Amino acid sequence: MRDPYKILGVKRDAAADEIKAAWRNMAKSAHPDHNQGDPTATARFAEIGRAYETLKDPRKRSLFDNAVRMAEAKKNEQTIMQQRQAAREAAVRAKAAQANAERVMEELARAAQKAAADGSRQQAGSAEPADEMVDRIFGAQARAAAGGQAQARAQRAQYQQAGEAGRRVDGDAAEGETKGDEEAGEAGPNAGANLPLPLSILTSLVRRFTGAKDTGLEKAPDEVATATVTIDDVLKSGWITASLPEGREIGFALPAGTKDGHELRLKGQGFKLPGMQRGDAVINIRIAPDPRFTVAGFDLHAVLPLSIENAVLGTEARIEGPSGPLNVTIPAWSGSDKTIRIPGQGLPREEGGRGDLVVELRIILWEKPDDKVTDLMRSMREGLFL
Repeated sequence: MRDPYKILGVKRDAAADEIKAAWRNMAKSAHPDHNQGDPTATARFAEIGRAYETLKDPRKRSLFDNAVRMAEAKKNEQTIMQQRQAAREAAVRAKAAQANAERVMEELARAAQKAAADGSRQQAGSAEPADEMVDRIFGAQARAAAGGQAQARAQRAQYQQAGEAGRRVDGDAAEGETKGDEEAGEAGPNAGANLPLPLSILTSLVRRFTGAKDTGLEKAPDEVATATVTIDDVLKSGWITASLPEGREIGFALPAGTKDGHELRLKGQGFKLPGMQRGDAVINIRIAPDPRFTVAGFDLHAVLPLSIENAVLGTEARIEGPSGPLNVTIPAWSGSDKTIRIPGQGLPREEGGRGDLVVELRIILWEKPDDKVTDLMRSMREGLFL
């Protein structure tokens, strides 16, 4: 959820009375009955209610304040030196990708020049034309995409040749040009498929299939932040707001499969530096401590205190689950090493379904010693049966 202090418009050191007064005023103005023409009124009213529920409870407020302090401490750990190191690594990767693309383009250029200089050998099949090389490397679909450009350039070249031939006196040459024009016209829209690909088109193809950008810009470093969420946020796939190191806030929805330590990458949401492609925002998800459960992967663990007589005889108990109270059957002779697993009551998994709720039993003693129980335990230990 968003910062409850910001939602209610109060300071972090606000007293309980001030928080309550702010909640009353905002809830009254945002009530759906008073804003029937606003489709977002219900959501805003619910958000105000959740913020007040968090801040009016001292325990929940303390948990939230501690989570914010932890997030701020984690954010300050990212130093300028780490950002510079990330920028250097990005520059090295970009340089390597550019060198690889240039090497492929040089090889294709040499092949195209060789094929153009030795047309007779291409017709005899003794050399591989650049066209066939492109087909072999990139596939016929890439060549078809470039066919339109090649056809347009070929037609412009033919028009220029026809103009030069018209200025010559040699009628045979003019007749040959006219015949060549007719053959080119009969070829139709497929003419580009049989024409040599110019170097600029080869360059475009290489950039397209190697992933190189036409701008040649390096990618800015990733911007790393930590978002502390609650178990309820994960269960409801809630909308989370995180503060990035540069002071900007970013919002996102928790996807299924989120657990403690999950890393969420938001493309193109990171640092924006002049002359560089925008980096990504990398959000490290931390699940705040919860008094009800501890988190282990996608499972939630809860502790159920159990008296000696109930552990020996068995009983029916009631425990708080993530979605409400649950009934648990305790078998007879259940010790503190016993766990009861309730399927489908844990955190949502990415592939579907949910983890389990694992109930850990803890045997407790009476608050005051009992003489009869003490005598029974002594007789059982020492073998003195009365």
